[in-house]
Amino acid sequence: MIAEFDAIASLAATAQRFGYSRPEISADDEFMISQGRHPVIETLAEQHRADRFVPNDLFMNDSTDQILIVTGPNMGGKSTFLRQNALLVILAQMGSFVPARLMRFPIVDRIFTRIGASDNLARGRSTFMVEMTETAIILNAATSKSLIVLDEIGRGTATFDGLSIAWAVIEHIHSHIRAKTLFATHYHELTELAGLLSGIKNYHVTVKEAQNRIVFLRTVEAGAADRSYGIEVAKLAGIPATVTQRAREILKKHEENEQQLSDNLTVRARRKPKIIVNQLSLFTALEEELRSALREIDVDRITPMEALRLVAELKKKADAG
Repeated sequence: MIAEFDAIASLAATAQRFGYSRPEISADDEFMISQGRHPVIETLAEQHRADRFVPNDLFMNDSTDQILIVTGPNMGGKSTFLRQNALLVILAQMGSFVPARLMRFPIVDRIFTRIGASDNLARGRSTFMVEMTETAIILNAATSKSLIVLDEIGRGTATFDGLSIAWAVIEHIHSHIRAKTLFATHYHELTELAGLLSGIKNYHVTVKEAQNRIVFLRTVEAGAADRSYGIEVAKLAGIPATVTQRAREILKKHEENEQQLSDNLTVRARRKPKIIVNQLSLFTALEEELRSALREIDVDRITPMEALRLVAELKKKADAG
């Protein structure tokens, strides 16, 4: 009894000290947080007299805002945003007040998280294997009443494989599990899902560019991030200027090649197919067109999404032929 009283008294003292509010249990499927804060980081910031923690809002439901895809640079606050919302649900559901101006939440059966990456060499399991094992547990055990928090799924393998897996995971959660999901990623191609599937929304952590440097505003806003700012973050970390400058040159070259490939695909897609009466000639022409399209691909420079679009285009031509 003394231990229980001590725990409750500690929650009450913390709530009073940091201005926590009483959460409300939602009668419907709406999950809303206004001016939410991370309880641990906020406490550490006060102890070390660091900058004031930047609060953020959250809105989710089971229809229009079921899955939130969060993009933005490293150190921008994506992982903190994911963690703080999961922590607030735990605090609220255990009966505590929460670090937020307002919180309404539906009861969840479980919270599933896949955050961070680590090897388990003693058991012969790589970073990617650990990541996939944990993701498999989530996909097989989560229900529509669960809260899923996923951070950088697919980063432990090749870019194309990782993007494909992340894309398929989101589709499966959206179509089969129907759980509220927070999904942070650097795969900007995944933001296209918001235009393809109902219930998916894009959010990003904001940054400000000033005098060839970036400032992390740590505010989460609607919409997809326009870029990753990876080189700028590398510069902040202390990477030599000669390296970051060379990285910019390489990035510019890849972007130019990507744009050229995209333009070529667009031009080929707009071409009107030639009508050939002879069936054998038609097959030969189609085969040659497919071969020609494949020859033009630079496999070292094509992006995952461009590859997917090209495959779809070639399949469409093959089906039409």
